[in-house]
Amino acid sequence: MTSAARPQGAFPAGFVWGTATAAHQVEGGNWNNDWWAWEHAPGTPCREPSGDACDHFHRYPDDLDLLAELGFTAYRFSLEWSRIEPEDGEFSQAALDHYRRMGDACVARGLAPIVTFHHFTTPRWVAARGGWTNAETAARFARFCERAAPRLADVVTRVCTINEPNIVADIGHRWGVFPPGLRDPAMRLRANEVLLAAHRRAVDVIRSACGSTPIGLTLAMQDYQAVDGGEAVRDAERRDMEDFFLEGVRGDDYVGVQTYTRVRVGPDGPRQPAADARVTQMGWEYWPEALEACIRRAHALAGTRIMVTENGIATEDGCEALAAERLSWEARLGDPTIGDQASVYARHADHGVLCDDIRQPFFRPAQCFRRLHRQDHVAGVGGRVPDPHLHLRRQHQSHLFQLLLDVQVVVPQIVAPPSCRPGCGRRRAPPLRRAFAYIR
Repeated sequence: MTSAARPQGAFPAGFVWGTATAAHQVEGGNWNNDWWAWEHAPGTPCREPSGDACDHFHRYPDDLDLLAELGFTAYRFSLEWSRIEPEDGEFSQAALDHYRRMGDACVARGLAPIVTFHHFTTPRWVAARGGWTNAETAARFARFCERAAPRLADVVTRVCTINEPNIVADIGHRWGVFPPGLRDPAMRLRANEVLLAAHRRAVDVIRSACGSTPIGLTLAMQDYQAVDGGEAVRDAERRDMEDFFLEGVRGDDYVGVQTYTRVRVGPDGPRQPAADARVTQMGWEYWPEALEACIRRAHALAGTRIMVTENGIATEDGCEALAAERLSWEARLGDPTIGDQASVYARHADHGVLCDDIRQPFFRPAQCFRRLHRQDHVAGVGGRVPDPHLHLRRQHQSHLFQLLLDVQVVVPQIVAPPSCRPGCGRRRAPPLRRAFAYIR
């Protein structure tokens, strides 16, 4: 695919700046799902319960105002299945109306609503019946989607059926760190099958309600690299973690790529980062090149459109993150492949925050949910506080954009142009961790 011409000084026409949240991580009070139970169970890696989180369930209008002010053009949020269907076959119209209001609020602020129907959490009553190792869960999930989709059909701009089904299966059933806490490779493969079946059934029922709205799923991907003769082990690891799903979504409207690092694989299996490697707050190696590798691989295997739905690094110091990303871009200025379609990167930054009074809880393999800056006004007293590094970030983002323009990075036929708010002398990029671009 050839690059389209564009005027100097303009970011590629149609580029989408977006950010994403998961309902359980930001809403607060989601007590009726498997993750809430996991947070309160003895012996799990969860250091504390999610609790009120940042009260996004009630304060989403303030948060959406911040997104609009920062120049976003899309917001991916998830539906909490356990709110909408708290018991088997019992549906809450009030919960559906809430998410419809969120969609309308996005549109009113110039944000395209992108809705995820499952983002890690599953109702307790589903988990009690075997969760994602029970084939009936695929039908139950499809029934939930069939009930929810019509309420959002005329407002949603894209749909993600399931966020990172490979993580739900692998971390929850092979490594025992997510619920249900199993360490059974056979159950991991079984969960893979049920999750992909659930996706396929969900696509059908959502399509009947939402018509031509693009539908896909998002996948956690890593830049798997064989070391010391680990090619066969790497290929087997990648087969069950990624290829199974990438091949299973062929023919879908898009697949969302979500990547943060590389994984080195030796004959003995995946290895930790080298002792001298630079790592993020998550303990992951800082490896921005992973995004290019994963975009290329996803397109090669799935053969469909690519949306970068998560990418970035986690640091407590915003200045550190900005310096790191600047170096990574400058290092690629001489790369002759940077202008082709698969080399286009979504803008990324470090913090998964809508507001700085309490940062979005995030998961670490050793810690699970950990709140960073909890303050008393999270429950409703006081306003949302923008990130204190915002001004500095905007300066760096302007510089980074110019670097991209200098090397003519172009994505052909990308949808929805970015906005530039009144009083802003340049196009804005988000200070949030999860940013995405849609690539045809």
